[in-house]
Amino acid sequence: MFEKITPEMAGISSAKVTRLIEKLNQRSLPMHSVLMMKGDKLFCEYYWSPFNKDTCHRMYSQTKSYTSVAIGLLEEEGKLDLDAKICDLFRDKIDTPPCEEFREQTVREMLTMTTASDPARWFDTDYDDRTRMYMNVNRSSCKHIPGTVWEYDSAGSQVLSSLVERLSGMSTFDYLNEKIFKHLGTFKTARMLKTRNGDSWGDSALYCTPRDMVSFARFVMNYGTFEGKRLMNEKYLKLATSKVVDNIEFENPVFRHGYGYQIWRTEGEGFAFNGMGSQYTICLPEKDLIFCCNADTQGMAMDSDVILGYFFDLIVDELSPIPLPEDKAAQEKLEAITRDLKLYSLTGKKDSPMRAEINGAKYICRHNPMGWREFSFSFDKDGKSGTLRYVNGQGEKELPFGICYNAFGKFPQLGYSDEYGGVRTTDGSMYDAAVSAAWLQNNKLGIKVQIIDKYLGNALFIFGFKGDLVTVRMSKTAEDFLDEYQGDLIGRRATV
Repeated sequence: MFEKITPEMAGISSAKVTRLIEKLNQRSLPMHSVLMMKGDKLFCEYYWSPFNKDTCHRMYSQTKSYTSVAIGLLEEEGKLDLDAKICDLFRDKIDTPPCEEFREQTVREMLTMTTASDPARWFDTDYDDRTRMYMNVNRSSCKHIPGTVWEYDSAGSQVLSSLVERLSGMSTFDYLNEKIFKHLGTFKTARMLKTRNGDSWGDSALYCTPRDMVSFARFVMNYGTFEGKRLMNEKYLKLATSKVVDNIEFENPVFRHGYGYQIWRTEGEGFAFNGMGSQYTICLPEKDLIFCCNADTQGMAMDSDVILGYFFDLIVDELSPIPLPEDKAAQEKLEAITRDLKLYSLTGKKDSPMRAEINGAKYICRHNPMGWREFSFSFDKDGKSGTLRYVNGQGEKELPFGICYNAFGKFPQLGYSDEYGGVRTTDGSMYDAAVSAAWLQNNKLGIKVQIIDKYLGNALFIFGFKGDLVTVRMSKTAEDFLDEYQGDLIGRRATV
């Protein structure tokens, strides 16, 4: 596994792979990794520093596809009938009588996301037990007849993971590891985060490496075999990766080609595992081709479309069914442009006359939704780096940044979730972050925060100066954190 070949041996020009990487960089996409495999051999494996082949990465909703495979294993063991009704399987979680439509909802309908209705977001409720939430919130009336229309139901996927744990007697990750992962020789450093009540977070929180991803994709695309050994029955996986229901209403055109069992259909007669923020695994059986990537495009919907568009246009459409002649010059160019890939950083002017004016000055903030009371900047003597110091509801904070490059460290806000989603920490833990800044205009400084931890997220701070006054605008895209960094404030420079 993971034998490497040249792109030409896989039937694609190294120049096309170079063009793909160049395009991703030209568009300033926050890429973390790209891998491509023809057969069981890698012809493309690139990482944007600080990410590398051993870096575990949050997969978000790719996790749903793994949970689907676990459901299929339960069926194969005779522990589950896919046409069983979910209310019968979780009677102990029902607190109030549900509507008739929900009582009839089956496991199969949950696999295809043709459920009766979507409950409240977990983070917006007081429920620690997400399965209990699913069985009770908004269940007195339903908007769909189950099995009739497709609508994304993330909470339903979590219930399927809870079902895996109930029927297997193991955590979802341990069950998959026992049945599949250990036979692949991968997932050795992987794990799955937990929900507040300790259930596996089976709709969102698989944490593994890109090489883990491609090994699992190869197993699924082989419909249950790996290196000649059958690990799972072919029937379930063929159905799970097929178009079981229509999903024409989905916004991304690559994925509106149908939906199987927690697995998407794609253009090119393929199927995919699809996670928030461009965690993609695309499998094209007819071409024996696998594409995997990690990024954080949360809040950048068109950017995720761009990544897949480049893949299909530059690789899939140009792929030859037979090897191409080796092209040493193109291979050397590809090696050169990928030798030192770095995580996206904010771009703009590297300096401004405003730097000397604001360096060391304290700004007092008016009342604002972020709870900031004051802030100041200090720059090094040549203006190539700096530190934002501020006081918010937690006290004094420091945020170092590079000018047009990333400074790596810990984001200073405390209390964000660690192993258990939705559980506020009290042990002083902080998320790993990459922070860059740039002068967008002479009087405007931008700071980009990228959280690159078990949880991914990003924020943009804009400081616009006019005389002794400043406007600060903060926006964030992150699930259940960075809420303290969203809104606007006005500040005034303090007199000495």
